Amino acid sequence: MRLRTPLALFGAAVLVLAGPPLLTTGSGAETGTQIPGLRFMVPNTPGGGYDITARTAAKNAEDAGLTHNVEVFNLPGAGGTVGLSRLVSEHGNGRLAMSMGLGVVGAVHSNHAPRTLADATPIARLTEEQDVVVVAKDSPYKTIDDLIGAWKDDPGKLPVGGGSSPGGPDHLAPMLMARAAGISPKQVNYVPFDGGGELLASILGNKVAFGVSGVGEYLDQIKAGELRLLAVTGPERVDGLDAPTLREAGYDVNFTNWRGVVAPPGLSDAERTKLIRLFEELHDSPEWQKSLRQNGWDDAFLTGGKFGAFLDAQDKRVVSVLKELGL
Repeated sequence: MRLRTPLALFGAAVLVLAGPPLLTTGSGAETGTQIPGLRFMVPNTPGGGYDITARTAAKNAEDAGLTHNVEVFNLPGAGGTVGLSRLVSEHGNGRLAMSMGLGVVGAVHSNHAPRTLADATPIARLTEEQDVVVVAKDSPYKTIDDLIGAWKDDPGKLPVGGGSSPGGPDHLAPMLMARAAGISPKQVNYVPFDGGGELLASILGNKVAFGVSGVGEYLDQIKAGELRLLAVTGPERVDGLDAPTLREAGYDVNFTNWRGVVAPPGLSDAERTKLIRLFEELHDSPEWQKSLRQNGWDDAFLTGGKFGAFLDAQDKRVVSVLKELGL
């Protein structure tokens, strides 16, 4: 993951496939990626970034012939830590994997979770993406400066919604925005939701003044005109979207999110290797590469021990940034 500035965070997720064992043909049989009965768990509600990534990856894996009868299931709760606890309890289960990302890293801290990502088996980091700052189409805020101006006048009266617990990407991004705008992060009225799907309804219903979430989660709603995009949080504008970066608008924020896959502890070397191979083959497939482009995701592929070292660094980074922000 590219940490471009001291506060430019990391910065979203994969899956759970549930399918009965069956005889298969195709490239999966040849490359050793068929795992009968493999299940991908999404640790938040449908419609969020983990869910979208999971369903996309599952379909791409099937279309590429890497595995078959893929079923994605959701086990939401406590910012992803309910799913994490379930994953860790499945010690030695080589047919289970979980989508996750920076949000789970933060939720472990904010929820004082008994299980951490250090208890899981790292498989792969898949994507990196920018967050977007969005309002409903009938919002009075036409530009990011309109929004920031009103926010500075009375931070507590403009609730901002995010699809992650405190310490997650949708929480840290607006906190960094606030500090860049001269607002104390402690004054921010942050409303957490369990995933982007729940957040969307509150933005559209004007129950929050604005929302922050991953670009891939709200791309369709932005293009359909249901949401007004005010800014993106990363280093460059997003192709096909008419909105400045926060830095272009004069706010020194450079933030991206990421998503990946972990498995239960206690896997055999063969089971771990086979799961990693599945995602290596998925990553190299034309189907996945097309999905990266369509969803505005950046390729951030990293596997095994290197991904494990990245997770450890991200855990330390969350703690550091929360301290820097006075949170």
